[in-house]
Amino acid sequence: MNERPSPLEALAFGALAGLAGAALMTGFQELVGRLRSGGEEKKPRRWRDAPAPAQIGKKIADAVDQKVTLEDAPKLTNVVHWSYGTSWGVAYGLVEGTFASRPLSHGLGFGGFVWAFSYATLTPLGIYEPPWKYPPKELAIDLSHHLVYGLGVAGAYRLLERI
Repeated sequence: MNERPSPLEALAFGALAGLAGAALMTGFQELVGRLRSGGEEKKPRRWRDAPAPAQIGKKIADAVDQKVTLEDAPKLTNVVHWSYGTSWGVAYGLVEGTFASRPLSHGLGFGGFVWAFSYATLTPLGIYEPPWKYPPKELAIDLSHHLVYGLGVAGAYRLLERI
């Protein structure tokens, strides 16, 4: 494609790129998690121990009077994680469809922005602690997940734009 995509194309490309980025991030998270845990999978014993996406899903379910149990945590994690990744991809597509950019630098910047936004929103909700309360290594690992996501979104968007 030689010209800039239409707004509708940019939206669609962004949604697909968001899915691709979320898939890449998920694979990377799984790999890092298995390497760190020695392959042992832990089930949360309380909501506070569940992954952040599951905790967000629980808060949404509670807000609409929908009952969920801790056994629903894996399902909630997937629904929220993939929805969130796709939604951010749409935002990326709208911006990318408007401005010419360099996908690598914008992908890294985008991933870093999404990472910072997660702390800005999840800390007041009580899901995350303030970033200064985490060891630097934990912050770096979390940031690396989001940088992989950002690069995945940018790369997938660029490929879709060229089709």
